[in-house]
Parts: sequence; C-alpha cells; structure tokens
Amino acid sequence: MLTELEVKNAKPRNVSYMIRDEHGLYLRIDPSGCKYFIFRYWGNKKEHKMSLGPYPELSLKDARLKRDEIQTQRAKGESISTQSEKVPQIFSEVASEWLKTRMKGRAENYLRTIHFRLNKYILPELGAMSLKEIEAPDVLRLCRKIEDTGHEETARRVKTVVGQIFRFAIASGWTKYDPTSALLGALSPRRNKHYATLTDPSEISILMRAMKAYPYTLIRCAMLFSIYTAARLGEVRAAEWSEIKGDTWDIPAGKMKMKRRHIVPLSRQVKEIIEELRPLTGKGRWLFPTPRDNGKCMSENGVRVALRTIGFAKEQITPHGFRAMFSTIANEHGWNRDVIERQLAHVEENTVRGAYNHAEYMPERMKIVQWWADWLDGLTDSLA
Repeated sequence: MLTELEVKNAKPRNVSYMIRDEHGLYLRIDPSGCKYFIFRYWGNKKEHKMSLGPYPELSLKDARLKRDEIQTQRAKGESISTQSEKVPQIFSEVASEWLKTRMKGRAENYLRTIHFRLNKYILPELGAMSLKEIEAPDVLRLCRKIEDTGHEETARRVKTVVGQIFRFAIASGWTKYDPTSALLGALSPRRNKHYATLTDPSEISILMRAMKAYPYTLIRCAMLFSIYTAARLGEVRAAEWSEIKGDTWDIPAGKMKMKRRHIVPLSRQVKEIIEELRPLTGKGRWLFPTPRDNGKCMSENGVRVALRTIGFAKEQITPHGFRAMFSTIANEHGWNRDVIERQLAHVEENTVRGAYNHAEYMPERMKIVQWWADWLDGLTDSLA
C-alpha cells in the first residue's frame, strides 16, 4: 500500500509511469510532474481505466474511498458508467470540472471574478472547441482582442486562467498539451509603472486580511480609507474633519494634484472608519494626525512602512497602487470607464468642461464605491 508521503514524494521521469496501491488503485505520474489517481478493473474480458482525480486535490484516502464505492457498485451489479468515467472533450466541460475541483472553498468574490473572465472572454471564444482543436494561436487571438480594448492586464489574467484549465486537464489525463506554454513573450509587455499594484483576487484577499489585522488603529484606518476610496495617499493623510460632509468627502482644489475641487462619495465601510476615528482624532484638524505632533498630518511613510511590515514589498504594492487596483478591477467588471476616471479625479480632456464637473456622475460613483468596498470585503470571507 502507498502512503501519503510516498505519493507526495513521487518524482517524475522521462515517461509516464504508475505506482500500485491496492485493489486496482494506482497513482500515475507524468513527466510534467502532474499526478492523478486511476482505478483499473476488468469487465467483459476487458481492462478498463477510470480517472478518479488529480493529486493533491484528491487525497490518497479519498481516492481509496472512491475506489471502494465503485467496487461496491460492481458487486451489486450496478452500472458504473458515471460522469467520472466520461472524459471531457469540450473546453467548456473541462472548465466546469476545473471550477468544481480547483475552485472549491475559494472566496465568493474571487469566484465571481473567475466566472466573469470565463463568461465574458474565454468561453465565447474557446468554449465550444475541443481540447485537441485549441492551439496557441487561438489563445493568442483571444488575448489580443482584449489587449485591443486597452485591458492588457486582463489579457494576461485570461491567459493564466486558460493555462490553469489546460494544466488541470493534463493532470487528469484528458490532454497532453497546454497551448499557453507557447505564448511566453507573445503578449504586450507590462508597461513600466511607477506604482506597483495587485490585481489577482487571491493576493488582494491576503492584503485585505493583513491590513484589517494591523494593530495600530490610525495606520490601519488610513490604509483601509485609502484602498476603499482609491484616493491619492497625499489626499488621504491630509484629510480634515471639516471636509467630511455626510456621505461625501469634499476635497478643496488646493489639495488636489490638478488643482480642482474633488468630491469623493463615501461607502458604508469608509463611514464606519470615520466613526471609529471620531473619538480618537475628531477634536483636532486632521483625520490622520501624526502620533508625535497633532499639529501635523500623518507622514507619507506611515502607510508605506505598514505595507512592508505586513509582508508586501514595494515591487508588489504601493499606496498609490490602490488606485491602479481599483481601476483594473472596476474596468474588468464592466463599470463605465468615465465613472471610474471621475472617481480617480483624472483630468478631463476638455479642461473647460472638466472645471465644472467636479460632482459629475455622483449617483453612479456612489454605487461604484459601495460595490468596490463590498468586493474587497468579500475577498476576506475565505482565503482566495
């Protein structure tokens, strides 16, 4: 009999090979290092093989339970022509199996993002094709269409999802080829950015959990205030109590990068942060005063140092990167680009028109900031 340690430590060779457990259960190891359990049995004078699932998604213990269930069915004379015997051929079928197997236990918002990428971009192009039909040019064509809309980061994420599905199919013994492996360097290179950011929901989930657990109240509130509002760090740390007006934060032109007044709608989460701060700093000028001298606002290094303290390097995320994160995720989820740009206080091409539109799209912006805050909080339901 195999042990869990032997399964874990089984090394790939130049060709696929199998290690026997007992009663027809085997572990197959491919040259790629992928492992999966198969069940071999005889019926009608023929040998049959059934893929039970890839390791480590399927443990040795669970593989044995599956084998025993099948043996019981056979002993009762029941048909074992189950869904697990059917080898998926169509990409959409494999994607469905991948979602059920690999996405189990993921955060709801993370799953929503994956479903969005599948349904909006991937399945309309590749869903009806068989695994054997899909080649590197097909995936590249899909990604280039997304790049042409200006969403280069989304194109890279879509390529990643397609690759994950194909590697799942390889591990399950349904195909031997991952077309995305031939696309190294084929997509538009990442543009040089001054501010690093995160766009993978699983990474953002870890970031949110770490920020919410940060022990120092002022810094924790400043980090969350920044990510929820997508405002510039300089605007956040210089926020004054006199600027908080009900459901909005009214930033005067003198504090803005482009010297134009900017009204920021406040989500429920931001208002809760404000109420948490009120007994601490509400009698002073600043929402986020420096701990050493209440006559000054918080230092620009406060949030930056905190991000490093919780384990994120400057190459991964910066405070300004919260804005790029908001822009990427909101665009990917189909929000009006003009609304996103207005929330970020980006310059209107028509500067005369822009000067009079500091509150433009306010109803839509009220909706998007609440959606954004809820989306971020949803990632902390479970580790993505």
